[in-house]
Amino acid sequence: MPARLSPAVRQYLLITGNYWAFTLTDGALRMLVVLHFHQLGYGPLQIAMLFLFYEIFGVVTNLVGGWLGARIGLNRTMNVGLALQVAALAMLLVPASWLVVPWVMAAQALSGVAKDLNKMSAKSSIKLLVPAARQGALFRWVAALTGSKNALKGVGFFMGGALLTTLGFRPSILIMAAGLALVWIASLVWLKRDLGKAQARPKFRDILSKSGAINLLSAARLFLFGARDVWFVVALPVFLSGVLGWDFWQVGGFMASWVIGYGIVQSLAPYFTTRGRGSVPAGRAAFGWAAALAVVPAAMALLLVQGASAQPVLLGGLALFGLLFAVNSSLHSYLIVSHAKADGVSLDVGFYYMANALGRLLGTVLSGWVYQTAGIEACLAISAVFVAMAAVISIGLPRQPVSAATPA
Repeated sequence: MPARLSPAVRQYLLITGNYWAFTLTDGALRMLVVLHFHQLGYGPLQIAMLFLFYEIFGVVTNLVGGWLGARIGLNRTMNVGLALQVAALAMLLVPASWLVVPWVMAAQALSGVAKDLNKMSAKSSIKLLVPAARQGALFRWVAALTGSKNALKGVGFFMGGALLTTLGFRPSILIMAAGLALVWIASLVWLKRDLGKAQARPKFRDILSKSGAINLLSAARLFLFGARDVWFVVALPVFLSGVLGWDFWQVGGFMASWVIGYGIVQSLAPYFTTRGRGSVPAGRAAFGWAAALAVVPAAMALLLVQGASAQPVLLGGLALFGLLFAVNSSLHSYLIVSHAKADGVSLDVGFYYMANALGRLLGTVLSGWVYQTAGIEACLAISAVFVAMAAVISIGLPRQPVSAATPA
């Protein structure tokens, strides 16, 4: 790494690089599994069930992983996450006859553990690399990490669809496993050894947050991400492929474009949510942006029920949804890192992302079940209700931003 960069910046770049590489494989794997098993004749609910353990183990991992990161250091939890993702990919290299639902669910469970160890480690580390007085810089660093990660997840979606079309399922998995193994080896060599280890070794009971602000943020995050995944995970790709007749390139390309655009907006969120130089947002902003977002899926569901053409409603509505959701997500990501206590930061961040994983789990299950029983209109209606609940919960968040004078 360039010697002229400060140690904090070098660590930030390494953490971001790890997160980017992991995210590419995670996005591509998600698209490969959805499209490959849809091609094999699996129904929407069956496909959703393939990701059930992915989300369940994400809930557990964030709780336990936050405690583990505070005890052994975030460098180790990040490297364990990378290694587990390589193992999860390797599980899918078995002969095609072995790729039955329980085996794929087990591989997805391992991938879920890996993903949330990696994300919790990356988000927690930023708190430790930015001085407490520089809240504006913290917001920009968190937004850049989160936004770039999601843009690359979109690239991963496209990569998954393209690889499946050109190379097939097994060669695609092999390429991703080999590439991520190289990243893991580099991280073992260069990532700082004592990053994020708490001064006082936390007890296991400390995994539950005692902060009112973090509990409210966590509840709002649960409904926010449930609102996205209730239509995004299964309902949308299956609708585009099965109802509108799109091929794999088109499905992967659209979802990739959506997530890339969403990631770019996330990176720019500080410019949308701050009113003046040096200012940072607080709870009032979280309520306002969530309230605006709730209108979009409600309007889309209403238009589809009234018989409007599905393709323009989905393409236009989901573009607007992505823009507003990106600002909400980036704002929440800053608020949790800002409010988390510095010593043992991964405890608070892990608890918060446990709620995030619980929301994804709820959205994933509902995405397959509701779409199969009631259609995409019902998925969008539930999305609107969930976002409205996130907005109501956000009313209770602190009205004043965190500052150096009032440490979290």
